[in-house]
Amino acid sequence: MRRHFSRRAFATGAAAAAVVPTVLGATAAVSKDKPGEGNGQGNNKGTVRRLTLYMEKLPNGEMGYGLEPGKASVPGPLIELTEGDTMNIEVVNNLDVAASLHVHGVDYDVASDGTKMNDSVVEPGGRRTYVWRTHAPGPNHDGTWETGSAGYWHYHDHQVGTEHGTGGLKKGLYGPVVVRRKGDVLPDKQFTVVFNDMTINNRAHHDVPTLKAVVGERVEFIVITHGEFFHTFHVHGHRWVDNRTGLMQGPKDETRVIDTKTVGPGDSFGFQVVAGARVGAGNWMYHCHVQSHADMGMVGIFQVADADGNVPGGGGMEGMEGMAHH
Repeated sequence: MRRHFSRRAFATGAAAAAVVPTVLGATAAVSKDKPGEGNGQGNNKGTVRRLTLYMEKLPNGEMGYGLEPGKASVPGPLIELTEGDTMNIEVVNNLDVAASLHVHGVDYDVASDGTKMNDSVVEPGGRRTYVWRTHAPGPNHDGTWETGSAGYWHYHDHQVGTEHGTGGLKKGLYGPVVVRRKGDVLPDKQFTVVFNDMTINNRAHHDVPTLKAVVGERVEFIVITHGEFFHTFHVHGHRWVDNRTGLMQGPKDETRVIDTKTVGPGDSFGFQVVAGARVGAGNWMYHCHVQSHADMGMVGIFQVADADGNVPGGGGMEGMEGMAHH
């Protein structure tokens, strides 16, 4: 089973907090480079889309981004583009403080920087449109090669608490971005895992999200780190290729295969795996492999069921009682 970019995966409750709406936004028009723009090779060709995000308060003092009023989440919606696309995002600030939208990995003008320095924050009750652009790789005029925008990125506030958005990040104002290259393999299911200080998706201990899949499903992980600490993401029973997609590019691809990756604040990466490949169904742990961090509760379950919905082995989070020191 393959899903298209228009797919929207909805979930509710803390246990499924890593699954968030996947959006591209409404199609507005098709845009092509003019001669002399971009790198001059037409590699900004793509679709122009529009999207509205609402910044709102959540329970327990948290804040989040959402696609509709009253439906903010932590993390915020997963926003997908294909290289060449432009996204016009109207941000509505329903908070009682100024906040913003700052993105990593894509192209934008200073007016869409999302910082006070560039006068691009949104005051309480206000709204502002941020424009993100992407491009495909291609040769520059000087003979060098320009990298494309494809990758696993993220967006976040850059204003709440401090002019670096420290308060906004702590409270949950962040979300994932995926930029595809045309022809990329699409996943059946996507999960966002954000290491934010000693939490995962702002959840701690036995409130950490359980990620559910079925044997044979192609699963995409988007991993992001915020806060003060370096973390090491590890998932049991599964491994991926340490490149842009996590997939081998052919039988002669000698890129390193890994099951653990160290990430610092502001880092992001992603990969795809086939759930249960060669290991079968079960409760597979994912966690920070810094020992003290795992001991403090930075541990969740990648729960892979068989075709009948059965999950053999340990009892999931219930079987991990006593692992976290409160």
